[in-house]
Amino acid sequence: MADERRQRPERPAQRGAASAGRGGGRRPDGDRRGGQRPQRKGEWSRPADKQLPRTADQATYDGPPLPEDVTGRELDRSVTAQLKGLPEKLAARVARHLAAAQKLIDDDPETAYQHTLAAKARAARIAIVREAAGEAAYAAGHYAEALADLRAAKRMNGATAYIPIMADCHRALGQPKEALKLAKSPSVAGFPAPAKAEMTIVEAGARRDLGQLDAALRTLEMAPLLSKSRDPWVVRLRYAYADTLEAAGRDSDALTWFHRTLAIDSDELTDAGDRADALEKRVDAQG
Repeated sequence: MADERRQRPERPAQRGAASAGRGGGRRPDGDRRGGQRPQRKGEWSRPADKQLPRTADQATYDGPPLPEDVTGRELDRSVTAQLKGLPEKLAARVARHLAAAQKLIDDDPETAYQHTLAAKARAARIAIVREAAGEAAYAAGHYAEALADLRAAKRMNGATAYIPIMADCHRALGQPKEALKLAKSPSVAGFPAPAKAEMTIVEAGARRDLGQLDAALRTLEMAPLLSKSRDPWVVRLRYAYADTLEAAGRDSDALTWFHRTLAIDSDELTDAGDRADALEKRVDAQG
């Protein structure tokens, strides 16, 4: 992958631990296929000090400790509704792990990912659980795992909102051509502006990965860079364009677009100010 500062796509607006989806079926005995708790026979009849260490599968099933203040009721109703096919106690446990992941995903994505693995071990056939696992895996940098879970969720519910993230996973895995295939998906044309912007940024990045700087610039120039909106998606588009201009050796143009990014980046989503300062010094030194 090219060594430019790769922008990760924004996650779709969350309704709980991930965007909403439709769940899968349940076996008559209430357990999910692949979700039964791995436990050695008779293990819990032994005193605590006599029990053997937990296996890796058992540790994954247990997940990290659940914070006492996380109840599962923090999730959006559209998420908890998809867990209603599970037995009550199982649904409550899955909900708590999803809520814990939601709480931690920005500050501690690895622990958030472990919580989603615990949820997946119990309910792997529910789309919202696979979405949450994919989203957390992506945040934690586990790109192959993220791609697998988001593909599974897409098969279950047909959702397309995660296509930009799936494409960026391909980039991270050194597969820019696969990212470009996803960028040409028919559903992209119908994306709302924020999602379409994220797809554009990933597509341009894939072009850069392939050494196609001119094509990357053309891709970004077809986006609404001069939109009057100050929303994050416009900030990110302008930043990506400025960064690509600099990579193409067009320092003066890049400086202009870093300043245009800074003008609307009131929440400091990017380091456009620092990039502009550094570029100004270089331009002055050259001039």
